[in-house]
Amino acid sequence: MIPLDEAQAHVRGRCPAPVATTVALDGALGLVLAEAVVAPEAVPPFANSAMDGFAVRAADTAGAPVRLAVVGTLAAGAAPGRVVGPGEAIRIMTGAPMPPGADAVVMVERTSVSGSLEGEQVEVEVEVPVDNHVRHAGEDLESGQVVFPAGTALGPGQVGVLASINLGEVPVYRRPRVGVVSTGDELVADGGVLAPGQIRDSNRPGLLALLAESGFDGVDLGLVRDDESAIESALRAGVGTCDALLTTGGVSMGDFDYVKVVLDRIGDMRWMQVAIRPAKPLAFGTVDGVPVFGLPGNPVSSMVSFELFVRPSLRAMAGHATTERPLVRAVVDGGMPRRTDGKVHFARVVVEYRDGAYRVSTSGGQGSHQLTAMADADGLAVLPDGDGVAEGDEVEVLLLR
Repeated sequence: MIPLDEAQAHVRGRCPAPVATTVALDGALGLVLAEAVVAPEAVPPFANSAMDGFAVRAADTAGAPVRLAVVGTLAAGAAPGRVVGPGEAIRIMTGAPMPPGADAVVMVERTSVSGSLEGEQVEVEVEVPVDNHVRHAGEDLESGQVVFPAGTALGPGQVGVLASINLGEVPVYRRPRVGVVSTGDELVADGGVLAPGQIRDSNRPGLLALLAESGFDGVDLGLVRDDESAIESALRAGVGTCDALLTTGGVSMGDFDYVKVVLDRIGDMRWMQVAIRPAKPLAFGTVDGVPVFGLPGNPVSSMVSFELFVRPSLRAMAGHATTERPLVRAVVDGGMPRRTDGKVHFARVVVEYRDGAYRVSTSGGQGSHQLTAMADADGLAVLPDGDGVAEGDEVEVLLLR
């Protein structure tokens, strides 16, 4: 068996570097900037009101309450039509440009309006300073300013900022396109009745869901029967259209499986036994330069292997600086016994945060075939080789959500 960190380093070292591309802004969410973005214009582009109210000369509010003549109305999107002179005010809406002569805004709640033969007047109840409720040009971004550096992961906020500077095309790293193929005569995926010895194909839907949740484009390459020619065709088609490929099953030492036969012939593969439980068997290599992950057949092992090897590698291929799930210390409720076997165990756990600390307990049965416990898990508790951890002990936990 080989240590986990050695296996991870081997996989990471053979995955390709991120590929830069350009996408429309509406397709940039979740991607990583391939180069810095510089603001071509100021945001906001002009001084404007932060409130509904009246644009005034701050000096005219000294000694408030005071009465000022209302000489116009300025809505958002309209251009100022006149200068605000001494003793005057312009009714202004949020976002409307500040009219010349005005240097402050009095919010509407601190005013009252009355009319007379001489015209409308506003009584200002409070004295306000210069720049009161005024948003200045470039207050958010100045022209020429670096908005986001290369390597920034784009969330909703970043997308909104890029829209505010009129960036319709965004320089990003390509989102990896990942093919998933299942093989085996024992698998059923058509909803039919199970014959003796058959099982439902859960790995492929589960892996495709993990890819989607992680922000990658999963490609369903289907279920292929145990036929060497059909398997080779499916694998070659996958590497021809995808950035990475996932297969499940047939990776244990001593297995005679058509997937192993084909991959050994067409690829440069390493078949590993990693010192972990679950997910000890792992195959990894390349076919025509495309990374191929051979994951274990047991459903829990397949998902744990995805978390430890596939997801971090794909995030690196997508340009993310942070590739691993968050790792936290947590207090154990109920204890987590295990036996010494030379492996690091990853226990499926429910995670809570209460009284200022993370706390974990097992999510159910820990067999590699017990997928329900994996579905209920919020994290993977890292149990070093030994007798396990007792009630109240601390353990490291890889947070899954």
